[in-house]
Amino acid sequence: MAAPAAVLGWLHDADLAAPKYNEAVAVAAEKCADDTKGQTCYICTEALHWKTKEGLVRMCSCRGTAGFVHVSCLAEQAKILVAEAEENNLDWKVRDARWKRWYSCSLCEQRYQGVVQCALGWACWKTYVGRPEGNVARSLAMTSLGNGLSAAEHNEDALTVREAELAMKRRLGASEASILVVQGNLGNLYDKLGRLEQALQMRQDAYSGHLKLYGEEHEDTLRTANNYAASLYNLQSFEEAKLLLRRTVPVARRVFGDDHRLTLSLGWMYAMALYLDEGATLDDTIESVNTLEELERTARRVLGGAHPLTTAMEDTLRNARAALREEVRQEARPRGAAIIYAAAALAVAAVLVLRKKLT
Repeated sequence: MAAPAAVLGWLHDADLAAPKYNEAVAVAAEKCADDTKGQTCYICTEALHWKTKEGLVRMCSCRGTAGFVHVSCLAEQAKILVAEAEENNLDWKVRDARWKRWYSCSLCEQRYQGVVQCALGWACWKTYVGRPEGNVARSLAMTSLGNGLSAAEHNEDALTVREAELAMKRRLGASEASILVVQGNLGNLYDKLGRLEQALQMRQDAYSGHLKLYGEEHEDTLRTANNYAASLYNLQSFEEAKLLLRRTVPVARRVFGDDHRLTLSLGWMYAMALYLDEGATLDDTIESVNTLEELERTARRVLGGAHPLTTAMEDTLRNARAALREEVRQEARPRGAAIIYAAAALAVAAVLVLRKKLT
């Protein structure tokens, strides 16, 4: 069902989008205030932005004194880089690399998280909303806005954006690849909103479509495989999840290496499916713990200890270790009983032998 025109107002009017952007920047700065206290922006070198008076943010994988910045400075930097690429008609690889500045840190190269990603999504949308519907930058900006809203858990607003985006792409006759991206994003939102069966179907379709279109080694194929596996996990279809992940984890390691976020995420879900499956053996749980220990160390080194994937791995590892301890205890119990029984039998036999000797 299409959203009412009043709800979609901020999707078509830059003047209505501007207040949303300002609000998102204020929320992001407040959220980061404790972490950024006493720091300065690595772009403009000021603590407060000279024009907007906004505070600093970070929420990437930078550590120490690196990565503190104003959302407005990030937005201006991205806008200039993209404009230069458009004006000079640079190739798509350069344009893609420059577009990433709208959602990832130029220092650590990792995506911004949560409310910072949301603020950048609004900044991106405010920049390009005035362009025609078929404009590439406007289309990408709508995707960035949806991603940002979802990252900040504004899921109903994000759903409005995604549904409007899918309707627009179908109306304009967009490519299959472009439509598959929106379907994958919709699947993610259905998952967040608890509509798990819809999420599974949408994610399965997106994965199958990407696999057919790009092959198994393409990053988008592996990303949709990651989301599909998450839906299988949520519905406790662990056997199917393991079958999928046994195919995709080696591909991700071969294509991206062990340090890539996608490789880490796929491996993490495989480890979870291993020990949570009802038919899991002791060997499965041991493999799960060993895998998680290695993944958690890598995630901490690459992404930092505060990254959501790192903290999720820590929780999973703690639970897997508890499951392993319980399984070892259960395995040991029958063996312990048998040892006690054998010792008792030997003691009885010794008593009988002693009695015979005494008589």
